[in-house]
Amino acid sequence: MILHFLQTQGTKLMAGLMLLGLFSTSAAAQRIAYVDVNLILESIEEYQKAQEELDRIAAGWRQEIAQEYDKIKGMYNRYQAEQVLLSDDARRQKEDEIMDVERQVREMQKERFGPEGMLFEKRKELVQPIQERVYTAIEEYANARGYDFIFDKGGSAGIIFSNPRYDVTEDVLKSLSN
Repeated sequence: MILHFLQTQGTKLMAGLMLLGLFSTSAAAQRIAYVDVNLILESIEEYQKAQEELDRIAAGWRQEIAQEYDKIKGMYNRYQAEQVLLSDDARRQKEDEIMDVERQVREMQKERFGPEGMLFEKRKELVQPIQERVYTAIEEYANARGYDFIFDKGGSAGIIFSNPRYDVTEDVLKSLSN
């Protein structure tokens, strides 16, 4: 049962144990806090406007893509009605035409909504500067008040701020090279 738990919760448990080990070495001297970055962002009017703009753009693109798929459906329905009257070559030509249009629409969808698509780029343009301001404010707050670690309660970011003096990356790299 413990093995099953470790397998299913492995990454979270491993990160927690590493942090626990890090904290246990000098826990009395460390100051830890957490923030809800989502709550902070949602309270910023500029962020709300950026999200509304992104939602508006995405809705327009979704509507445009849906209209294109409706056109493809119409092409397919016409093809189905005419199919019995077409020669083999004409049928293949119509099928290829429909598949080409469908491929173009899928490509448009990918260009707009894909991982590196236009919506992603627009989000970076509108939201990233606001996020950077929030993270800078958190870092300044942590430094001014002597916090060693600040975690994000609401998101998946995990550690938002960590005091560089607790970074043992170089030590681990040195031990690996020995």
